[in-house]
Amino acid sequence: MISLVCSYKNNRSRSLVQNKVSLLLGIGGSRSTTTPPPLINHHRFRYSSSQPFVASSTRYESSKAQAQLEDFQQHDDQVIDFPGGKVAFTSEMRFISDTSHKRVPCYRVLDDDGELMTHTNHVQVSKELAVRMYSEMVTLQTMDSIFYEVQRQGRISFYLTSMGEEAVNIASAAALSSDDIILPQYREPGVLLWRGFTLQQIAHQCFGNTNDLGKGRQMPIHYGSNKHNYFTVSSPIATQLPQAVGAAYSLKMDGKNACAVTFCGDGATSEGDFHAGMNFAAVMEAPVIFIIRNNGWAISTPVEDQFRSDGIVVKGQAYGIWSIRVDGNDALAVYSAVHTAREIAIKEQRPVLIEALSYRVGHHSTSDDSTKYRPIDEIEYWKMERSPVNRFKRWVERNGWWSDKDELELRSSVRKQLMHAIQVAEKAQKPPLEDLFTDVYYQLSSNLEEQEKLLRKAIEKHPKDYPSDVPL
Repeated sequence: MISLVCSYKNNRSRSLVQNKVSLLLGIGGSRSTTTPPPLINHHRFRYSSSQPFVASSTRYESSKAQAQLEDFQQHDDQVIDFPGGKVAFTSEMRFISDTSHKRVPCYRVLDDDGELMTHTNHVQVSKELAVRMYSEMVTLQTMDSIFYEVQRQGRISFYLTSMGEEAVNIASAAALSSDDIILPQYREPGVLLWRGFTLQQIAHQCFGNTNDLGKGRQMPIHYGSNKHNYFTVSSPIATQLPQAVGAAYSLKMDGKNACAVTFCGDGATSEGDFHAGMNFAAVMEAPVIFIIRNNGWAISTPVEDQFRSDGIVVKGQAYGIWSIRVDGNDALAVYSAVHTAREIAIKEQRPVLIEALSYRVGHHSTSDDSTKYRPIDEIEYWKMERSPVNRFKRWVERNGWWSDKDELELRSSVRKQLMHAIQVAEKAQKPPLEDLFTDVYYQLSSNLEEQEKLLRKAIEKHPKDYPSDVPL
């Protein structure tokens, strides 16, 4: 079952929320008792599935802080009607501890072998959707492997993979509508692929040629497409989060049956824009979904050095946002959580936070060597034993929807498409020099005109220092 960590202003709203979540998830009313869910080993996200996962939509279920609040000797007859709600007084002076010793559980549907968990309640996936999801995960995985090698050959300047995080990419995209607005970080190209952005368009962008929608102005992997409601990737961390809230509020004002969805990594939660965006979303009740990829590392900074809280899920609760922790290596769990979060965001007109635990198998980028700060056997463990692609494949195969023949045909086809796309993109002409200065203002400003003249003079004086394949 999907357990949301929620915040309520009063008991009445709590009851209403439980009923609505129950309707959305197809479960019964509130539960008075639950079986303790499996805990997560804090070190390197090693899950334990020895116990059945049963949870409800009640608040603070495993929170020590909440238990402490409930233990307070409150004088319910003495309250202050303060802005924000009534607060009861207590004669006890006690501090709420920093965090709970019992971590918020992680929602999953498939176990490590691709078997359905017992007592799970998830959004059903058809054969057609499941096969497409798996095919796109393989496509993303193959694309990353080939483009990484292309960069290593010196044919493109930069690349960044989504290795180990394919399920977060594809399953979340599958659960959304094409009308939903995506504000990505930089590790979500699978969302764009799902929406119809072709491998050829990916190649054009990475090679920065005239067919690139961004006209070669952005570094590789900074995709964007108005047609696919996918905002252009921006390198600065977390800037997209408050922007996503603004976009979501616009959808709300216009009465659209859509939401905004934004992605970021665990490192972005240390940025001020993360906290501004969260508070902005909660106060404005914006229909936005924050999908936070907790992949263990912010480049070389481990999560242990990033925050002292129980991951990221509790940060949403602190701001009054419905939140859930999900096994990001489980495509069905990600799909179910995002599908349900979308219904909540639109029907309830409120933000939702999803923390997806999905270890970053690849280096941060081609500018990084992650073996310098983490052991190789740890990387291999997550690559081989915890692969989201392999786990989902086992489930699809077990349903009789996939065969070895299908696998060979798919991987061969994707590889051929990629090699052809790269050849075409590599031969295409580069954008003209003037494109560096256009499209910012309707009419070129005087300072930009001066900069263009200075650049042309520099090229004339030092022609060998500038690429010869850029039309002047």
